[in-house]
Amino acid sequence: MAAPGTLRSTRIPLAHGSGAIPAAGFGTLIPDPVATRRATKIALEVGFRHFDCAERYRNEEAVGDALQEAFRTGAVRREDAFVTTKLWNTNHRPERVEPAFDASRRRLRLEYVDCYLVHTPFAFRPGDEQDPRDEHGQVVYDSGVTLAETWRALERLVVGGRCRSIGLSDISLPKLREIVATARIKPAVVQVESHPYLPEWDLLDFCRENGIVLLAFAALGHGLSPRLLDDPVITRIAQRVRKTPAQVALAWAVQRGTAFLTTSVTPGRIRENFEISSLPEDAMREMREGITTQVRFNAVVGTGVPGFIPRAG
Repeated sequence: MAAPGTLRSTRIPLAHGSGAIPAAGFGTLIPDPVATRRATKIALEVGFRHFDCAERYRNEEAVGDALQEAFRTGAVRREDAFVTTKLWNTNHRPERVEPAFDASRRRLRLEYVDCYLVHTPFAFRPGDEQDPRDEHGQVVYDSGVTLAETWRALERLVVGGRCRSIGLSDISLPKLREIVATARIKPAVVQVESHPYLPEWDLLDFCRENGIVLLAFAALGHGLSPRLLDDPVITRIAQRVRKTPAQVALAWAVQRGTAFLTTSVTPGRIRENFEISSLPEDAMREMREGITTQVRFNAVVGTGVPGFIPRAG
């Protein structure tokens, strides 16, 4: 078991990229840019060094402002920060990948990005409209490009030097197997919904076998029903180890070998989500054997349509 104060500073080396990803990550899916800037600044102050962004979140400039202020004042060195952003579904065609990447990098005001992910394996109709729909309100997909073609375009970004590693998000195990089998540069990171109600053990085993970091989003269940943080197994352990249920769930994520993302605009909650410490082995065993609820909160893995991002605005 790791020393109590070290779990939150865990970094996982990237087998298929340069550097190491901090296990404790701060997600920036925050609709208001002012709140995004403030929350990112607080996250930096409490100790987060891993920031997850996306073109689709429409707030990369706000994240970049907070990061640049920290770099400028010397509070954080650029080499100590790990910044991920993502290619949106409308930019899967190979000729659109590099312009989309460069646009994200400029908005973040970074010379390089630590990791660039394919946001979902579903290609939407290319264009400026992020959520293309037909007259019946159905998503317009793009059958003119394959995920393998998009992946090859991401590989070229790594060769170009401004992208340190690449990966995939919202992907199923069968689709991941296809990319790993043919990729010249393997995925360094796979970001999927994962928490004690959706542990994704098979996917995690595959990632371990292939040197891929599994990065868990919705690590606390996003407060949706059934409420993960009200689970009796988790609450009993929290009382026993004198931590909050959220801290128990996040410690579980790191101790089983994954990285995680949490998002909040509340200073106390941001601090709470970073101040995790190791669980005893019997607690880890109790969580694996005693939690029987199985639920996926976000259907994006089946459609490419994000479950937590409003379509309008």
